[in-house]
Amino acid sequence: MLVGIGSLVVASAAGVAALWAFTILPRSLPSVKTLETFQPLQGSRVYDDNDELLTELHVERRIFVPLAHIPQSLRDAVIATEDRRFYSHFGIDPIGVARAVYQNYRRGRIVEGGSTITQQLTKVLFLTPDKSLERKMKEAALALELERRYPKDRILEMYLNQVYFGNGAYGVEAASRTYFGKSVTELNPKEAALLAGLPRAPSTYSPFEHPEAAKRRREVVLRRMVEYGALKDADAKKLARADLGLIPPERRRTTGQYFLEYVQQSLEGKYGADMVFKGGLNVYTTLNPTMQLAAEQSLRDGLKALEGRTKNAKPGEHPEGAIVTIEPQTGYVRAMVGGYDFFRSEFNRAVQARRQPGSAFKPFVYVAALESGFTAASRIDDAPVSYAIGGNGQTWKPENYDRKFRGPTTLQQAVEESVNVVTVKLQEQVGLNRTVRVARRFGISSPLDVNLSLALGTSDLTLLELTSAYAALANQGAWLPPTTIRYVTDSQGKLLEEYIPDPKDAVAPETAYVITHMLRGVVERGTGQAAKVLARPIAAKTGTTNDYSNAWFVGYTPRVATGVWVGYDRPRSLGKDETGSRVAVPIWVAYMGKVLGDSPREDFPVPDKVVLVPVDLDPSNECVRVVTMAFVKGTEPLACGRRPPPTLPPPTGQPQAGWPPTPQSGWPSTPQSGSPSAPQAGWPSTPPQAGGPPGVPMPTTSQPPALARDAVPPDRMPLPSTAPLPPARARTSDFQGP
Repeated sequence: MLVGIGSLVVASAAGVAALWAFTILPRSLPSVKTLETFQPLQGSRVYDDNDELLTELHVERRIFVPLAHIPQSLRDAVIATEDRRFYSHFGIDPIGVARAVYQNYRRGRIVEGGSTITQQLTKVLFLTPDKSLERKMKEAALALELERRYPKDRILEMYLNQVYFGNGAYGVEAASRTYFGKSVTELNPKEAALLAGLPRAPSTYSPFEHPEAAKRRREVVLRRMVEYGALKDADAKKLARADLGLIPPERRRTTGQYFLEYVQQSLEGKYGADMVFKGGLNVYTTLNPTMQLAAEQSLRDGLKALEGRTKNAKPGEHPEGAIVTIEPQTGYVRAMVGGYDFFRSEFNRAVQARRQPGSAFKPFVYVAALESGFTAASRIDDAPVSYAIGGNGQTWKPENYDRKFRGPTTLQQAVEESVNVVTVKLQEQVGLNRTVRVARRFGISSPLDVNLSLALGTSDLTLLELTSAYAALANQGAWLPPTTIRYVTDSQGKLLEEYIPDPKDAVAPETAYVITHMLRGVVERGTGQAAKVLARPIAAKTGTTNDYSNAWFVGYTPRVATGVWVGYDRPRSLGKDETGSRVAVPIWVAYMGKVLGDSPREDFPVPDKVVLVPVDLDPSNECVRVVTMAFVKGTEPLACGRRPPPTLPPPTGQPQAGWPPTPQSGWPSTPQSGSPSAPQAGWPSTPPQAGGPPGVPMPTTSQPPALARDAVPPDRMPLPSTAPLPPARARTSDFQGP
C-alpha cells in the first residue's frame, strides 16, 4: 500500500511537471524566431583619411565572422571541449549529462558540465545566468526549439560569435585579436586550443593574468582534441610544451590613441554614448596614420633625449609633450599626440592642457601692429623701461633673454631674436584690446589677461588652438576651425554629418604674408635656426616661459602647420637653458623631416599687394646689415642706401624741435608713396609731446592717436585676476634661447 501511494504521488508530480513544461512554460519563453533578425550590438567603426579601418568603439568588443572563415582546428577544439556530441544530439545530450554527473561524483567536485553548445547559446542570447531549476528548464526547452528550427552549423556559428572569451572580447575574432594580435583566420592549433579553453571561466584562465592556469587549461583542451580525433597524440604533447604565444598588450597598441579618444568624446557629445557604442556608426576621420606614427616616435625620442640630460629629475616624474599637425587649407587635424604614452597617461596635453605660450604668442601682437600702420622696418628703442603696476609703488621691468639692449630695433629683428622689451613697448602703442581682437579672429578662445604681459604670452592656451591660429597664416589669413571628422554615416550608410570647410577671414592676405615673411626670419636668422636643416621655406616661432617650464615651437609650410609643446604636468623647470629652441625645435625638425620627405619644395605665394625691399637693420641705412623685408604696397621704406627727399615743414606751420620724426623708436618708417605732406595710415599727424626723445613714447606721455587708440595708460593697466604683475623673471619674462 505504501509503495502504491508513493508511486501515485510521484506519478502525479511528474504529470503536473509535464503539464507545466508543455503548457505554461512555453508561454514565458522568448521566441527563437528573433534569431532570424538578430543583430548583435554594433560599435562605431572609425576610419583614417584613406578610409582604412582604424578601430571600433563598442561596449562589447565583437566582430562577427561567418563559420567558413573560422579555422577547423578552432571549431574542433571548441566542440571537443564543450560538446563533443554536438552533431549527434538534438539540443539536449542525456549521455553528456550522465557522463558529467559521474565525473563530478567521482572527483568530489564539479569538473564537467552537461550543457550542450545549443543550451549555452540560449543562455547567452535569451536568459539570465542564474542557476535556478526554472532557468535550466527554460534553457532545455529553448535548446530543443533552436535545434528544430536551425541547422547545426548556424547554431555553432552563432555560438562562436557570441560567447565571452575574457578581456572584453566577445566572439572568436575579437578574442583572436585581443590575445594574438591577428585575425581568427590566421590561428594555428596551439592558439585555437588556448581560446577554446577560455569560455568556461574567462577570468580564471586569463592568459594575461594567470598564464600557468591558462597553460594547464590548454593542455586539457589538447587532450580532448586527441580523444575527439582532431589531433594526434604526439602533436598534442608537443603543443602542450610550447609557450602561450601571446602578443603582450604593449605590442598590440595601435597608433593614434589620443586622437581616437578625442574623436570618441566628440561623437558622444553629438550622438550620445548609446549611439556611439551600439549604433553602428561609420566615422571617417582626418587622421593620417603615417604622420601620426612619425609624430609619436619623434616626440618619444625628443623626450628621452631631454630626460637623459635632466639632472634634477624626480622619481616617477617624466617630462611630457604634445604634437598637433593641421592642414591649413581644410582645418583637418592630420596628427595628434597628447603625451609620451597613452597607456601611461590618458591626459591629452594637446587639447586639455592650457599653458603659457611665451613668445609663441607674439605674432598676434605684430599682426595688430601691422594693422595699426607699423611695418616690418618700423623701429622701437630696445632700452630699459619700467611700468607701475599698482598703488604701492611696485614696478615691472621687462627684460630680454640675453640681458642686452639693442637700441633702435626693427620689428623684423625683434621677431627674429624674440626681443621682449620691444614687443612690450609695441603692445603699449598698439593697444591691448586690438591684440585681443586679433587673437580671437585667429580662433584663440581661451581667456586672455588684459595687461602688457599679454605680449609675452602669459595667458594660458592649448596647443591645438595655437597651432590652428598659425595655420591661418599659412592659409593666407583664412582661419578654419580644427576638425578631426570628415563625415559620419549610420549603420545603413545614411549620411549624418559632413564637414564642409568654411574659412573665416582672420587677416588680409597681404598682412598674413608680411607676418609669414617675418616669421621666416626666425628660422633663417633667429631663434629657430635649427629648422634650416630642412632646406625649405618655413615660418615659425619659438616660445619659452618662466624658469624654462614650457618649451614651444609652432611652425608651418604652405601645406602643413605643426605645433610642439614640452613641459611637466606639474609645471616646473625643464632645466637651465632648456628653451623652445633647444627642446621643442629638434622634435619639430625630426618629425617634419619625415612628413615632408622628398616632396617638392613649395614657397609661400606672394599676394599682388606685397613688395619685397632690402632694408638695413642698422639705423644708418648704409647697408651695414641688409635684410629683405616684406611690405604692403604703399608702406615700404626707402631701399637700403637711398636717402629720403628733403622734408617739409610740420603740418602745424610752426617748426618744432624734433619734427618731422625720423624712422626710429616707436614710429612707422617714413612714408614713401603719395604726397609727402599727406598723412599716411599709421603715420602721426602731430609731433610727439614733450617728456622724451622724439619717437620714443614714455609711459607718462600720450600716444599718437592713430597708433594708440586702444592703449591702456600704465598707471591704469588692468592687473591679472590672481595677483599683481610680478617682476619680469618671476612670471612674465620670455627666456627665448638662441
